[in-house]
Parts: sequence; C-alpha cells; structure tokens
Amino acid sequence: MNTYISLLRGINVSGQKKIKMAELTSLYQSLNFENVSTYIQSGNVVFESSLDDKELKTTIETAIEQQFQFVVPVLMLTPTQLVNAAENQPFTTLDIEQEGSKIIFFFLSKTISVQQENSLQPYLTNSEQLVLGNGVIYLYCPNGLGKSKLTNKLIETKLKLTSTARNIKTVNKLLLLAKAKAKAK
Repeated sequence: MNTYISLLRGINVSGQKKIKMAELTSLYQSLNFENVSTYIQSGNVVFESSLDDKELKTTIETAIEQQFQFVVPVLMLTPTQLVNAAENQPFTTLDIEQEGSKIIFFFLSKTISVQQENSLQPYLTNSEQLVLGNGVIYLYCPNGLGKSKLTNKLIETKLKLTSTARNIKTVNKLLLLAKAKAKAK
C-alpha cells in the first residue's frame, strides 16, 4: 500500500459542487482505499491504495461523477511530491503564522516551461511574487488571493492544464497527515 494525497478542484466553493467530507470519506472507502483522512472542506484527502496514481485519478473522478452528478478534476500527489513542493517553496523569509494564507501553491497537472510561466507575469500586481517550481507555481499575494488577478481559472486557461490552489498552511497539514500514515505502517 502506498500513501497518496488527492486534491479535488473546485468543490464547496460559493455553494457550488457541494460534497460533505463524511460523504467523500465513505466514497473513498467504498473504492477500497484505506486509512482515509480528509482535511477541511476543500477536498483534501490522504489515503492508502495499491493502485498507481493514474488509475487513482480516473477511479476517483469517475466515482465522484457517478455519486454526485458533477465533474470534479482530481490532482494526485505522493508524499514525496508534496514534501518536495513544501521544501522548495521560495518564500522562506516570511512568517508562516502571519503570512501563511498569502503563500499559495498552485499544483499543476503537467510541467510547464519558463515561457509559460512568463505569460502569467502581466497578471501580477506590483507586490505579488510568482515562482515556478516542479509541478507547482508558488504565489505570494500580500493582499490575499481574493484580491489577486492571478486566479486558478486564469492559470488553467492560459496554460491549458488543470490546477488547484492550496495555501502553505494546508500543505503543511497534509504533510503531517501523510507522515502519520507512514509512521503507522
């Protein structure tokens, strides 16, 4: 059994695509996934499975569509990918307690080029900072993500991929959940 983190794109936002975490946990358990844990209402699930990440993505997306009658893109991460994303975040001088909700990780469904990253630069305000990582774009938005022009939808449209955003506090909590599962083995 391997530990995985699935990030659901766009659920429970402004009353759209509502999924209760208890229902999501039950769904994952019905798919024979083990040690299922969810974190907050935005569709973060840490679990164990013997399937590979591509099979998992398809299985989860199909099951969600069948049960809830809407399409939800799913991004799959391994604990190693999540650790790498967290360890390589460039805003290391910022206080996570104070600024954590302003440090955003956009997890991407595919790798992008520096040229693609540069296409996003015109959407930044003077105070925002954008850095390309491996499978992730890091954004520091001191005025909050809600005031940024660089939205998840814009990233998906400009880069022609699937993306989902999580702040650094959520990423760190998911890391703790994944590490706890690894220790329990």
